[in-house]
Amino acid sequence: MRSSNPVFSRRGFSRDNGQAGFNAAPQAGGPAVGTQNPYATNPYAQTDPQFGGAGPQAPARSGVMTIDDVVTRTASTLGTVVLTAVLAWVLLPVDQDNLGKSYGIAIGAALVGLVLALVQSFKRKPVPALILAYAAFEGVFLGVISSAVSTYLSPGVVVQAVMGTMAVFAGVLFAYKMRWIRVTRRFYGFVMAAAMGFVLLMVANLLFSVFGGGDGLGFRSGGLGILFGVIGIILGACFLALDFKQVEDGVTYGAPREESWMAAFGLTMTLVWIYLEMLRLFSILSGND
Repeated sequence: MRSSNPVFSRRGFSRDNGQAGFNAAPQAGGPAVGTQNPYATNPYAQTDPQFGGAGPQAPARSGVMTIDDVVTRTASTLGTVVLTAVLAWVLLPVDQDNLGKSYGIAIGAALVGLVLALVQSFKRKPVPALILAYAAFEGVFLGVISSAVSTYLSPGVVVQAVMGTMAVFAGVLFAYKMRWIRVTRRFYGFVMAAAMGFVLLMVANLLFSVFGGGDGLGFRSGGLGILFGVIGIILGACFLALDFKQVEDGVTYGAPREESWMAAFGLTMTLVWIYLEMLRLFSILSGND
């Protein structure tokens, strides 16, 4: 399954000998040994009864990805983000004397993180060192931005953004486990189309603000800013559902254990997206007060 997050499309769970998919142990009514990943060409054909499948069958294999693996790797990746964010907040204070330096470091860290994320997205297998390096640079960027927002806009907005991100994660996870959210091919296509449109609008707004001055097209402030902030958070929640689906299918069909790093990478990118949208939304609401 080619799940994605709001910024990057990342590859599916396994790549065995250059072929998409992994070989799962045979089960009654399940895929035979040597077949490709059941969702390599149709992500939902065998995992969702709506597409005529009988539902996933749990393989019995050693050395495969488990939920514990995903939780551990995600904790490591998010822990790196949080640790470097705290260090950046403390060591790179955003004040009048260090404002330019701090912003320069934040922009540089964001660009390095972007490059590392792109490199990992196009690699055939996950590279833990690359993923953790991405998390570290992303943490520096978030730490400086959060410090700037807390210093110049609202002291409590960072806590609100963190709590909001946690609430979205918990809410989507609960809704997914209760099957209130059904990740189907139509859902996937809609989310991807909406995300591409959203990103294109944000890029256009950025270009207008850089070359035309002011707030560009107005998508980052006022009523439109609030609306697009809410849309951005909803899109992030939808991508969380896609990430949960990818993890569930990977565990069910016996993806290699190393692919838990890819799951952690995707979840981290999605949570960073949601946090930034939360931070912007609460900053706008605080400014309107």
